[in-house]
Amino acid sequence: MSVPDYMQCAEDHQTVLVVVQPVGIVPEDQFFRIYKRIVSVSQVTIRDSQRVLFIRYRHHYPPENNDWGDFQTHRKVVGLISVTSCTAAKEWAQTSDRFHGQKEVFGSTLYDSRLLVFGLQGELAEQQRTDVAFYPSYEDCPDVEKRVEDFVESIFIVLESKRLDRATDKSGDKITLLCVPFEKKDFVGLDTDSRHYKKRCQGRMRKHVGDLCLQAGMLQDALVHYHMAVELLRSVNDFLWLGAALEGLCSASVIFHYPGGTAGKSGARKPGVSSAADAGKRHRPGAQEVLIDPGALTTNGISADTSTEIGRAKNCLSQEDIIDKYKEAISYYGKYKSAGVIELEACIKAVRVLAIQKRAMEASEFLQNAVYINLGQLSEEEKIQRYSVLSELYELIGFHRKSAFFKRVAAMQCVAPTIPEPGWKACYKLLLETLPGYSLSLDPKDFSKGTHRGWAAVQLRLLHELVYASRRMGNPGLSVRHLSFLLQTMLDFLSDQGKTWDSKPLHTRF
Repeated sequence: MSVPDYMQCAEDHQTVLVVVQPVGIVPEDQFFRIYKRIVSVSQVTIRDSQRVLFIRYRHHYPPENNDWGDFQTHRKVVGLISVTSCTAAKEWAQTSDRFHGQKEVFGSTLYDSRLLVFGLQGELAEQQRTDVAFYPSYEDCPDVEKRVEDFVESIFIVLESKRLDRATDKSGDKITLLCVPFEKKDFVGLDTDSRHYKKRCQGRMRKHVGDLCLQAGMLQDALVHYHMAVELLRSVNDFLWLGAALEGLCSASVIFHYPGGTAGKSGARKPGVSSAADAGKRHRPGAQEVLIDPGALTTNGISADTSTEIGRAKNCLSQEDIIDKYKEAISYYGKYKSAGVIELEACIKAVRVLAIQKRAMEASEFLQNAVYINLGQLSEEEKIQRYSVLSELYELIGFHRKSAFFKRVAAMQCVAPTIPEPGWKACYKLLLETLPGYSLSLDPKDFSKGTHRGWAAVQLRLLHELVYASRRMGNPGLSVRHLSFLLQTMLDFLSDQGKTWDSKPLHTRF
């Protein structure tokens, strides 16, 4: 897996992933108009069970990331909603073929799919189908949200079925060994009858069932399965999957302690009926709770009835233990070069939790670790995104100058010499956003004689870069304005050499 999701947060482990994509030629503005309505259905209370299913939508998702779906089920694409324009019946056959082709990309993991067709009218459009919805136009589609809710409920039915199938597996000792893509070649020729191998299978399956329980809105059951997976996987030194079980335990505990979410206002969510709210009625954070009685295990190590497992460990991690377990999980991920994306995303999740706990110094340690995680060859766009997210996270924990530093690095990356068409406007915009972090204002009234805030040398360099960037944008008036401001407010800090304008390109002076 080579493409990280920098927006990941702990509560994403509770979500099911649905991809929304256009089929054929769909006007971009119309697609995103429908996409916005679809993503408004972010959680659905399932009838009868009263559980809540949370949905995470993406309009682009790398198929190779889908291969890690057994490792962490929230990475698995389980739903596909396709949007298409079709104005004539003769186009329908081709549209249908494209839709089936799109399904094949994620076919091995899809629980269900839907096709929303806009523009087609007549006899064909009057057909009643569960997997296809016909609308006369993008403006005349009043029940899109209702269709999506029904679609989500159908996903829940399949999810619940899979959860029960895995939790009540009667195959004895012959449990399938779940693997991540790079592991498959390592297990060729292993003794599948050994005790060590069987424990590895049991531990991985137990962790997988924990993921399914968390997605299905069964928080307490998920916690039990994660604890048991940790014990099994630790006993066989299965470090990669032990890290995943610990991270699952952290995510479930974060959902318990912070039902409003850790992603900030944009990612805030209502607490699930049967997750945080139910858990609050039955359990106190940090209380001694259910867990592992070895006698409660079935032959294959998977027991459907977790309520019988009375034991000796905490059910939900305390707020302090969450961070310790994140550190342990990340240390295990760090043992595997191919798990760099998983390690990076775990660091980001931990930082978001620490930001809520107002533990800025510890959060900065996780971010420092994230800076040095090697993800191989990144494109310039990916580098810009990475530095921008690091900047946002440092801002989140109150490290304003560090935030400004990484935003400035992102700005320089926009005009790197390897980019065929440098983005000077983006560079200029990012440079402007760094000003508060360096205690710099573009209002001359904020400067008074004899007093100065911030590092003058850095501020001078930043102003030089604003002058150069605005000139390369094709806005000489703005360039002159910045230069005049520099002379008015920073002349005392300019050396004799500095008073001569240096017009070298930014990337050579960074």
